[in-house]
Amino acid sequence: MLDPEGSVEHQPASSFPKVLLIPLAMLLAIAALLLLAFSATRQKEPDFYTFKVVNIRGKLVSLEKYRGSVSLVVNVASECGYTDSHYKALQQLQRDLGPYHFNVLAFPCNQFGQQEPDTNKEIESFARKTYGASFPMFSKITVSGAGAIPAFKYLIESTGEEPTWNFWKYLVDPNGKVVRVWDSTVSVEEIRPHVTELVRKIILKKKDEL
Repeated sequence: MLDPEGSVEHQPASSFPKVLLIPLAMLLAIAALLLLAFSATRQKEPDFYTFKVVNIRGKLVSLEKYRGSVSLVVNVASECGYTDSHYKALQQLQRDLGPYHFNVLAFPCNQFGQQEPDTNKEIESFARKTYGASFPMFSKITVSGAGAIPAFKYLIESTGEEPTWNFWKYLVDPNGKVVRVWDSTVSVEEIRPHVTELVRKIILKKKDEL
């Protein structure tokens, strides 16, 4: 078409068909929502340190305070054949490696052979006075079966290994993931190299970040 001046009138050309803009916008919105949902799911993925437990004094505490350090989670008992050797070795491990990069986390349990019959106060007194236990201790719990606390259910589900006696030992890394598990028959001295290696990695990483 000619304009009054005799030149050709040019219609503005669309770079993209308008009919496709709405479906494209909808697809982008859906993709954004899916990405947000995926991110939220990943953020909520549990690990050992996401749980809360009751300490030996009856206070609800978060295990989040141990994130960034290595933990050896143990179901302890005061009247077991493994009590003396394990308590002595666990306290030595705590003394040598803790508490900044490593902690023994002791959970008394009366499930196996009724060998932890006392109250929390009596259990703590026994451990502190007899062995000088300086590691964190928690309220007496159930560690296996339907009554197991969520933190121990996580340990069991992560490893496929459920405690069948006292002094099972779960090694948890700084991110809250279980890396090894040992039953009562494996001594603390035998697992010490595995614990030490994880602690060493934390120290080296911190040195690199300086």
